[in-house]
Amino acid sequence: MAEIRSTLEMVLERAARMEASASSDMILQEKEKEGMRLAAGFLRGDQVDLPAALVKCSAEERPYVKKGMVSALLRNIVLPRTVDEAPAAEKAMQALMEIGRDKGDLVQVFTEMKSILDRYLTHKEQLKKQLEEQFAQQMMLMEKNLAQQTGMKMKLQPSQHPKFAEEWQRIQVELNDQYGRAVEQYKEFIATHLTA
Repeated sequence: MAEIRSTLEMVLERAARMEASASSDMILQEKEKEGMRLAAGFLRGDQVDLPAALVKCSAEERPYVKKGMVSALLRNIVLPRTVDEAPAAEKAMQALMEIGRDKGDLVQVFTEMKSILDRYLTHKEQLKKQLEEQFAQQMMLMEKNLAQQTGMKMKLQPSQHPKFAEEWQRIQVELNDQYGRAVEQYKEFIATHLTA
């Protein structure tokens, strides 16, 4: 009977250790979420000092809070669809530089990332203009044909051509893939560098 009790005691001890470990993991996951919330608040414009928030954390919790911050900030560095979206990425990069203040080599990385995002918008606008110019001649022919058929003059935009949207979509996919890969490589480097 004593042997059975000792086996039961061992099982109970093991269950207690597993529960303590799971509880510890949940606390650390909560710290990561706290870091995400702090970064989200900063991006919303709340008065959040991310480096100071990290200093307030215990040495055990700090890497998890920092990982959450970095993760949330990196998610906000994306290829901008419009010029108005570019400042959000810049704000996230600025926060990441503050968090990695002690890592001086990140300044060059962020400079290159900003350059990529700026070039993306410029390149996108150039390609759209070129495509519109290609379709402009076809639109003039369509305008002439419609004027002859209806007896009314019409002004058609290149974007109204049935093939324009299809071609523009194809160009955007290629452009997003090309620039997106470059941005993702930098984001992976930054994540590894700041959370190591």
